[in-house]
Formats: sequence, C-alpha cells, structure tokens
Amino acid sequence: MFDRYEAGEQAVLVHIEFPHEGDREDLHELEMLVSSAGVSSLAVVQGSRQAPHPKLFVGTGKAEEIAEIVKSHNADVIIFNHELSPSQERNLEKLCQCRVLDRTALILDIFAQRARTHEGKLQVELAQLRHISTRLIRGWTHLERQKGGIGLRGPGETQLETDRRLLRGRIKSILKRLDKVAKQREQGRRARNRNEIPSVSLVGYTNAGKSTLFNRITESEVYAADQLFATLDPTLRKLEVPDIGSVILADTVGFIRHLPHDLVAAFKATLTETREADLQLHVIDAADSRRKENIEQVQEVLEEIEANEIPQLLIYNKIDQLEDVEARIDRDDEGKPMRVWLSAQQGQGMELLKQAISELLAKQMLNADLRVPPSQGRLRGALYNLNSISSEDFDEQGNWLLSVNVPMSEWNKLKKEIGEQIDGYLT
Repeated sequence: MFDRYEAGEQAVLVHIEFPHEGDREDLHELEMLVSSAGVSSLAVVQGSRQAPHPKLFVGTGKAEEIAEIVKSHNADVIIFNHELSPSQERNLEKLCQCRVLDRTALILDIFAQRARTHEGKLQVELAQLRHISTRLIRGWTHLERQKGGIGLRGPGETQLETDRRLLRGRIKSILKRLDKVAKQREQGRRARNRNEIPSVSLVGYTNAGKSTLFNRITESEVYAADQLFATLDPTLRKLEVPDIGSVILADTVGFIRHLPHDLVAAFKATLTETREADLQLHVIDAADSRRKENIEQVQEVLEEIEANEIPQLLIYNKIDQLEDVEARIDRDDEGKPMRVWLSAQQGQGMELLKQAISELLAKQMLNADLRVPPSQGRLRGALYNLNSISSEDFDEQGNWLLSVNVPMSEWNKLKKEIGEQIDGYLT
C-alpha cells in the first residue's frame, strides 16, 4: 500500500450529476467550499451516473481520467463533491496515488480552521474523530500486524484495535468536557430565563449575511466575510428593541445542504441557543438564485435539531443586489410580520427589523401603566425583582403609578400568587 499523502493546496475537483434529487450537490457550492478552505482548484472533472459505483464511486474510465489529470497537473489532493465510503476512498487513492477527500472531510477541515473558542474546537475535534473512526484502516501499512517481540508480547492486540481504543477514549474525554461546557452555558441560559429576557436566534444558510446583520444591528465586531462558515462559535449580544426592552440576540453557525451528521451531533450544544429561542430570524440571501432550495435545507436542519416549532421571521437580506426592491415588511392576513426585506451591508431596513421583532415579541409581553395601592407593596417588589418597571410616580392618594414591561407568563404567575385583582390595577 502507498504511503499516505498529506493534503496540499492544489486540488482536482470531481462533481458527478445524479438523477435522484437527494444525491445532487451544487458545483458552485463546492468551489466556494474549496476557496473557503484555502485550496486552489487546478481542474474540475464532471460526469453523470445513474448511481455511485460501489468500488470507485465513479466508473473505471472516469477514475482513470481523474488519475491522468492528477498526474498532468501534479495535484496534491482530489476533492469529491459527494460523500465517499472508506473503501471508495481507499480504492481511489490506490489508483490515483493521491490523497482523496470527500465533501464531509472538506467541511470538517473548514470547521477546524474556523473554530476559535474552546467549545468550538472540542466540537470540531469530536466530529473529526467520529469521521476518522470509520476510516482507520486507510493508508496504514502496519495495522494488521500482531504486536509481538521483546517487550511487546501480550494479548495480541492489533495496531488497528489499539488505535480504535485510543479513539474511543479520546471521544469519551471530549464528550465529558463538552458536557461541562454545556452545563455552564445552561446556567447562563437559566439566569436569562429568571430575568425573563427574550432571546432571538439568527439562523440561515451559510454566507447569507447573518454575521453582517448581527454586527449592524448590535454594533458589534463579529468576524464576517464573503465565505462559507465565516462564523462557527455562537456569539450573544444584548439588543434594545422598542416597547420590549433588552433582548438577547444569538449568532450561530450557518447551515449547508447535506450538513454532515457528525457535525450536527457535535454542535447540538451550540444549537441549543436556536432550539430554546423565543424567536428565530431566518436570514436569506435574497439575491441567490437557489434561495428556495437553501430555505428548504435550513428547515430540514432545524427539524433535525428539533427547532422547527419556534416562531420564525424571514429576513430577505442583500436587497442592494436586486433592482427595484426597497426595505419593507410583508405581513400575513392577520397583520403579523412574516418577512422583512433589508440590506445589512448598506444598513437599509434596520429599524423595520426592530419593529417586526417588537411586534412578534409584544404578544408575549405586557406593556401597561398600573395604579397600585400602598397595600400592594408585594406586587411592586415583585415587579422590581423582574426588572420590569420602566418608570414610577405617585398620585395624590399615595398610589404608585408604574409603567411596566413584563412577560405575560410572569404576569399570570403574579395573578396566581397575589390574586386576580391585580388586573384591576391596569389603567
């Protein structure tokens, strides 16, 4: 067996068209992924098949064509825009005498480059180890030899079994550490819930402009670039929304079609911000010709992480790249905001977005003025504990005049604890 080649920066791309919709990938997206990984594309090999070849994924003739192109271009790596089985990778590497990566390995490599926080790095490593564990046999010349000789005699464990055992141990260790990080994140989430601060999560296809929108609306400086998976680690910022007050806005990892399951599993803790949000802002690249397919892919991932039941507002971003489209709010038959058209890059429609968020969250909030008698100091104290009183005054009778912004869930709790009569204090 040949020695393993290290993945380099010069690649030959392979894209095969299949008639079945579920097997199709997008060549433009592969080119963007390769660019995001910092790899140069030397050539693109295209073809079509009814179904993947069990041994080589492509046919024998196409595999030999790929091998010739690799040789003539002196390429370092072949990147398939599809998911390959371990045996297909092994057979292609043997034929082409070149490193072979599939779409999943490419995405994992990009995630490994982008992860910045301790949690993000652990999640990426976990996904990589799970992916590698199915491919341990590849490229190793010593795996089937029994341990033996002086100082090595014992149970006869093969090197492959040793590597698998070490991998299992490392995966177990990472899972423990991720569990600890998840508990810390849960404590912060509980604190926000105690204060009843609404949370809003940005979701969407990668490169739709989520981080640019996040920076614009929160005046932050989260890394944003015109590339896939520019942002991996979740970022939380406080946002002031009219008539609502403070809202926590979360920017999370972007989605992509056929997102590797290992990655979805590894990032479930991070995606909890999406699952437990009060409102999702689904950011869409309005100028993308495949926006309909991208919306469907995002909805599929949301369903996979059990976050598809949360109220959602569609954000059609990048209207500056469209003709005759102005910032606006589209409403349903009941007058509720459904879509907001804006440009995060140009700053168009930011106030409209805040207005739409305010309207959607207002149904969960009670914005009112209260006249509270002196005997109800307990109610006043409870409202102060909830940080829900925006202003306070007195009338001639000594009643408190309170302007409040309190979640309806907390108001209903107060009615049970103090009594239904508190509705009578509303003015």
